[in-house]
Amino acid sequence: MTSYVRYSPDLEQPFPDEDELVRQVVAAMGKANQQVADKHRHGLRDAHAKSHGVLAGELRIQSGLPAHLAQGLFAAPVTYPVIVRLSSAPGDLRSDQVPVQRGLAMKVIGAPGPRALNDGFTTQDFLLVNHPTLPFGNIAEYAKLQGILEKQPGQSDQQLQLTGAAARVAAKALTRVGRPLPPAVETLAAANDHVLGETFHSMAALRYGDHVAKMSAAPRSANVRALTGSHVDKKASESALRDLVTDFFASSSAEYDIRAQLCTDIDRMPVEDASVLWPEELSPHQTVAVLHLPAQDAYSDARRRYADDVLSFSPWHALEAHRPLGSIMRSRRAAYPASSDFRHGFNGIEPQEPSDIKELPA
Repeated sequence: MTSYVRYSPDLEQPFPDEDELVRQVVAAMGKANQQVADKHRHGLRDAHAKSHGVLAGELRIQSGLPAHLAQGLFAAPVTYPVIVRLSSAPGDLRSDQVPVQRGLAMKVIGAPGPRALNDGFTTQDFLLVNHPTLPFGNIAEYAKLQGILEKQPGQSDQQLQLTGAAARVAAKALTRVGRPLPPAVETLAAANDHVLGETFHSMAALRYGDHVAKMSAAPRSANVRALTGSHVDKKASESALRDLVTDFFASSSAEYDIRAQLCTDIDRMPVEDASVLWPEELSPHQTVAVLHLPAQDAYSDARRRYADDVLSFSPWHALEAHRPLGSIMRSRRAAYPASSDFRHGFNGIEPQEPSDIKELPA
């Protein structure tokens, strides 16, 4: 019988200088925010600024889950309304021909229970990226990443494409001889594939009721599984991913397995280092819910404005049962509100946290 690590606050071990490192990260993010806002004369997210689709859907919690999986939001077979935003990682509006990491942010509406923060909300956000680990896996390493990100607003799309191509060549060469990838190479070596065929990961850990887990979303329905590894046409437009998403959902629905990978060995599956891949032989990904996205207009002007200018997504929009864990997640407790405050303040728009799916425009 598998033994799962029990959640305890003692699993987290903050860095001695963590507060100062977080301050440096937030300050660097603020500078990048200002650069991009000056460029576009509009405030954007410091990461995942460009959206490719905004979708209404349902999160269907599976019935008959065993006790170790029937935890927190997933304790009972309930169906929750959700808002899903598909995006690209940079904090700027880059061409979709630039291969970067892609994101799937899911906002569950009407999540019951005590909150990780006393924010008065009833939402549970899961922020997922199409890479299983965060190469800069703790706050000390992440502070170095900000130096790379600060330079990007001044680089052209062509420069970023060349940098990505060089990183992919380096990654293949290092993998061939069995050497680990430097964090910068791993970050920049993304492939440019159809966003709907990707598998998305939380990268960092979170509480899973009595346990600890990483979460993921993997293609379930045949139509999105068929898109896995499908390259974006190099002749397509700068908004190729938006076009692919809107064309798909104009007539088709999609489903994804929402999965939990529970921690079984805190040494080999650490909480404080998000760069470590949790071995599936120690703990496989287990499906706990199905994300259902029906056919719809995935990128109306009203939805784009609502998702990009009004909404905020944060791992700290969370139940206590799914409290974010580790130094990267702790840094986001300060970083995400700072970015949101800048964006909303610059644009003169009041942020809103939905309590009903009807608040999402058609």
